[in-house]
Amino acid sequence: MHAHDQQDRTNSTMPDGQAAADLPTWDLADLYPAPDSPELAADLDRAEAEAAAFSHTQAGKLGGLSGRALAAAIAEYQRIEEILGRVMSYAQLLFSGDSTDPAIGRFYQSMTERVTAISSHLIFFSLELNRLDESVLEARLAEAAPPGQGLAAWRPWLRDLRVFRPHQLSDELEKLLHEKEVTGRSAWSRLFDETIAGLRVPLAGPGGVEELTVSAVLNKLSDRDRAVREAAGRAIGEVFGKNARLFALITNTLAKDKEIIDTWRHFDRPASYRNRANMVEDTVVDALVAAVSADYGRLSHRYYAMKAKWLGLEKLQHWDRNAPLPGDDDREIPWTEAKSRVLRAYGAFSPELAEIGGRFFDRPWIDAALRPGKAGGAFAHPTVPGAHPYLLLNYHGRTRDVMTLAHELGHGVHQVLAASQGYLQASTPLTLAETASVFGEMLTFRALLDAETDPARRRIMLAGKVEDMLNTVVRQIAFYQFEALLHDERRGGEVVADRIGEIWMQVQKASLGPAFEFTPDYKVFWAYVPHFIHSPFYVYAYAFGDCLVNALYSVYQSGHPGFQAKYLDMLRAGGTKRHKELLAPFGLDASEPAFWTRGLDVISGFIDELEKVA
Repeated sequence: MHAHDQQDRTNSTMPDGQAAADLPTWDLADLYPAPDSPELAADLDRAEAEAAAFSHTQAGKLGGLSGRALAAAIAEYQRIEEILGRVMSYAQLLFSGDSTDPAIGRFYQSMTERVTAISSHLIFFSLELNRLDESVLEARLAEAAPPGQGLAAWRPWLRDLRVFRPHQLSDELEKLLHEKEVTGRSAWSRLFDETIAGLRVPLAGPGGVEELTVSAVLNKLSDRDRAVREAAGRAIGEVFGKNARLFALITNTLAKDKEIIDTWRHFDRPASYRNRANMVEDTVVDALVAAVSADYGRLSHRYYAMKAKWLGLEKLQHWDRNAPLPGDDDREIPWTEAKSRVLRAYGAFSPELAEIGGRFFDRPWIDAALRPGKAGGAFAHPTVPGAHPYLLLNYHGRTRDVMTLAHELGHGVHQVLAASQGYLQASTPLTLAETASVFGEMLTFRALLDAETDPARRRIMLAGKVEDMLNTVVRQIAFYQFEALLHDERRGGEVVADRIGEIWMQVQKASLGPAFEFTPDYKVFWAYVPHFIHSPFYVYAYAFGDCLVNALYSVYQSGHPGFQAKYLDMLRAGGTKRHKELLAPFGLDASEPAFWTRGLDVISGFIDELEKVA
């Protein structure tokens, strides 16, 4: 599952007029009619029988199969995996819609356990494929076969599978680790989700003290009224401070769990597994992190010094980071208007892009309504090629929410286009998965900016874009540095909550710069970031995606011939090509340091523009 969500994108308050009733909710019936439906039960029984039969027929025999027979076995494996993928997509989406309902929590857990048990029959397959000698595999790939029946059609999947070949353990150990996942990482992740969903933060308002969800209070951090922001910031600090021991225990346990597995698998460092899964070299990620952190001064430090001046403050506090700018009335944008703005921007670039995007609105594929128990942030879930993606947003009617819609719709369109590659080869590595979403966002932003004639409004829009880019590039790289320091320190023993807070403050000060004066309550804000729990070292993919899109967009702006067609081909490729192959038609190469500088120059150029009018 790729759940692409960006906490910072969704910090916005609820305007009075945006009624929840006007907002769409999804209908998951395209996956299954209900948790207790006979269709779901039948799929699980079928998958179980077929997985057991597959194991019985194929285990221990792959080395003697022809290329065609191997291709047929992979196709059968894909078919079973897709059934399990459909079941888990349904359970995950149901749980995201309401993680506080005990019946849904129970259903999610029982599906996780059942699917884990069924898929244990299939573990042998990838392990055995990886034990095939390179020369044997190449001979099978070279065998002549009718179109679509040869092994060569599966070359990209086999290439990606074999990335993990050096890190593979014995079949027995792999099976044990797989089965233990339910009571290990999955259980701790669930504890985190349910704790966050169940927390209530008391906040004084005009009508007395309200008990708000974590998502609702985080939204208050971008309120126009500084007193509201401060109260929200301090209230979050207090509630998370009271729960810091629990969050520290979850964080330490998962970091230790990762260390044990990484040691057994001989990964060079804590981030290496993620980089391999992202099909990107450690050195490319190092180059990105080095380029961004070297630029903290000309990017975030410079911008926030301007922001402090605009807000008339000597120093900014952490609750001022996402404060609206003076003069930013950020009028409420109804859902229908948000939809037409995004689709118009997509359509001006490519009618095909807009047509696919339109399907999400014409059909119940989006859940944008606001309700307790629903997951915060936003994501696009690809589900399976036999169905379609679903989008989750929490729509508050602000400009930033329109950007989030453009972002998640980009993912959705990408997932629709890539579905033709089939379940095993559709999904892109995280580093490339952000391409279509950020590009969709950039198209929407440019369309809105070009349509704006008022200079003051343009400045506000430009500043808003810079903030989003800083949240995406600078903040996510600081998150990555925090994780790297934390995991390194965990190797020396348990890291207490206070010390985790110190590491957090260290990277925040370095990345946000001298314009900020951090109050002590900010020390616990590491605790709400879901990526640290669900997907360690995931966060740099946002920065990777943003810089990549900035570079890509500058190529589009330069009038590169046939750009739209090349762009759609890139999305259709799904996970079949690596970043080098995908970027080559545009004359770009991510392994060159200049590539990252080109992406960061775009942000710096926007700040230059703002300095002229500041």
